[in-house]
Amino acid sequence: MLALLALGSSVAWGTADFFGGLLSGRRPAIAVVGWSQGLGFLVISAVVLLRGDVSWQGWPLWALAAGLAGTTGLVSFYTALSTGTMGVVAPIAALGVIVPVALGVASGEQPSAWAWVGMVVAIVGVTLASGPEVSGAVSARPVVLAVVAAFCFGLALFFLDRGARESTLMTLWGMRATSVTVLIVVALCLRSVGGVRPVELPALLAVGCGDLLANALFAVASSRGEVSVAAVLGSLYPVVTAVLAWAVVKERLRPIQVLGSAMAVAGAVVIAL
Repeated sequence: MLALLALGSSVAWGTADFFGGLLSGRRPAIAVVGWSQGLGFLVISAVVLLRGDVSWQGWPLWALAAGLAGTTGLVSFYTALSTGTMGVVAPIAALGVIVPVALGVASGEQPSAWAWVGMVVAIVGVTLASGPEVSGAVSARPVVLAVVAAFCFGLALFFLDRGARESTLMTLWGMRATSVTVLIVVALCLRSVGGVRPVELPALLAVGCGDLLANALFAVASSRGEVSVAAVLGSLYPVVTAVLAWAVVKERLRPIQVLGSAMAVAGAVVIAL
């Protein structure tokens, strides 16, 4: 069941990223991120208010750290994509899953031998599914930004897991509150909200809720199991995004992406056994 929840988070993340990418074709990426995160924050705030009984013990620092790491990762990732080759940036960012795996093992987790095999196959598969570009010259700046994004994404998953062990709901709320606060400051500095129109708000709300659902599924799976295993299963979202791009907008998948997708699925099956 925990493996299915972690896989569910990858489906939700991949779907949200796909539709967020479509919206980014019409609006600045930072505007799409800011509005979707903000609308998602309203949803999670409503859930917190309805629940009523709120504990402030244990989770705040983890939520703050997760929010800062996740926002830094997103800004670095989108900046890298805007200045470099996606075939270089995306595979590097996908390797951020190594961070929670390493931290999980360092904190005492002991995945089985088969789980290790599955994790290695899945990580290689996700990297290949991102469509790595192995030819042509690439400047150092997008590569450095992609490495920063990978590290921050990995830390965000680990911090989310640790906070969820105290309170899943409040960690999600605190993480989103942190990211929205940062993005509001950015909007004030830029003196712009990205030109988003009211008619676009439902789609942005759906993207925000998809990302929120993904975080919730991952938090439940990792906090009740091993973060190292959950992180790998949750990191399969590039496969979902690639498949949706192929199915919906008829984007051509390169042979290496097809191979990577098959390896990622195979790795997930081995982990779940």
